[in-house]
Amino acid sequence: MANEKILIVDDTAANVHLLATVLEPRGYEILAASNAEQGLKVAAKTRPDLILLDVVMPGRDGFAVCRALKENEATRAIPVLFVTAKVEHESLLRGFDCGAVDYISKPFQSQEVLVRVETHLQIARLTCELVVRNGELEREVGRRHEAEAARHAATERLVTLSEQDMQRWGVSGFVGGSRFMRRILSEIERLHHFSGTNVLITGESGTGKELVARAIHCTSPRARGPFIPVNCVAIPGELAESMLFGHVRGAFTGATADRKGWFELADGGTLFLDEIGDMAPGLQAKLLRVLEDGEVVPVGASHSRRVDVRVVAATNADLHERIADGVFREDLYFRLARYLVEIPPLRERSGDVGVLADHFLDLFAAEMGVTRPTLTAAAVQLLEGYAFPGNVRELKNMIERALIESGGSAIEPAHLRLIGRSLRRVHTAREAAPSPSLPLNLEAAEEALIQRALHETSGNVVAAAKLLGVNRSRIYRRFRQATG
Repeated sequence: MANEKILIVDDTAANVHLLATVLEPRGYEILAASNAEQGLKVAAKTRPDLILLDVVMPGRDGFAVCRALKENEATRAIPVLFVTAKVEHESLLRGFDCGAVDYISKPFQSQEVLVRVETHLQIARLTCELVVRNGELEREVGRRHEAEAARHAATERLVTLSEQDMQRWGVSGFVGGSRFMRRILSEIERLHHFSGTNVLITGESGTGKELVARAIHCTSPRARGPFIPVNCVAIPGELAESMLFGHVRGAFTGATADRKGWFELADGGTLFLDEIGDMAPGLQAKLLRVLEDGEVVPVGASHSRRVDVRVVAATNADLHERIADGVFREDLYFRLARYLVEIPPLRERSGDVGVLADHFLDLFAAEMGVTRPTLTAAAVQLLEGYAFPGNVRELKNMIERALIESGGSAIEPAHLRLIGRSLRRVHTAREAAPSPSLPLNLEAAEEALIQRALHETSGNVVAAAKLLGVNRSRIYRRFRQATG
């Protein structure tokens, strides 16, 4: 809507310029602040319609700024969207706890920025209208229709984003000629005639589970319906049931209108539940009931609603182990795993690394509008000797960075940023196990323990992190520090 004000709080001028370039052509008035204190002052004085807030800033970070905004009567109702490169579930949950309504990930995608901003501005408009309504039945019904139309439009935009992603990462994105990939493609084709069958996809982080889920959807009769991706880790616990199954007006404080959940939004299409192994036990029971009955009961509703949804779930966890530990329901597992697709890690896809590297080089060179450089033989040899703990996602990021650092010249081994030489040696089993004796230096001792855990798990970072009782990001961080 023209003349609505959007405040961008970011200490990086380039980010402010990029966001303004995307939003100003839509008629929004852009305000900017370069630090936390300035942002709070501008917000209180101008009362913007929406705030885009950077997480990492000098002084007070974005979380502290968001809490201050919500504590101030003048700015409490302004929707806040975090702008962040941190998409770990802990960071997202912390943002929601501070009062943010959504986040926009870096690097920015113009379509994503517009969809999220326009959706939350529309929700804010509708909320304001509902607060001031005069109680007349005709106007109330009209606003409900308007709210439903806005949510439907937002869903359509998100589906459009999914279709655009599919064009880029769809079935054509499956490259490589290994027997593993031929098997997965064969399984996707086999599922074409069984569009009502739930599917469970297993594999390490970064192997492309969502890509397989999208391919299953887009090669099935459900392709004309929506594809709704949901990360189970990022669902705020207190809102999980409402977000999955919807709610009716008055179901809880803040429920000012009926809201469809993800199941109803995915009606006629596919609901992708990523990281299903981390779903709360109480929610697992409700999900099982929906899978058994094909009906959802919105929070606060007295009647169920029928839905036609195929559920494709994915996990990098060992669900059999979680069942044995009593944290995942066995009956839910069998409902989800009507058909099981196992994606191998990149280290087991012999011969695919070079082909994938060439594919990503073509892709990024075209996106950046530069001449595609070549990979030297030494660079290819280095890639093929590396175990890729981050799998295809790590290779993709590595090639994008190498293309930038090479400046258009041939890509050499120096342009390839591996996690660490010592980590690579453990993965490829070219070195003996680390000594069980630990040095007295704390940092050196931590690195030695990580090396030992990686050796004992054959280089599996996820398993090593579990063995050490830490998050795998700590292992990656340690080797980034070790390599400067």
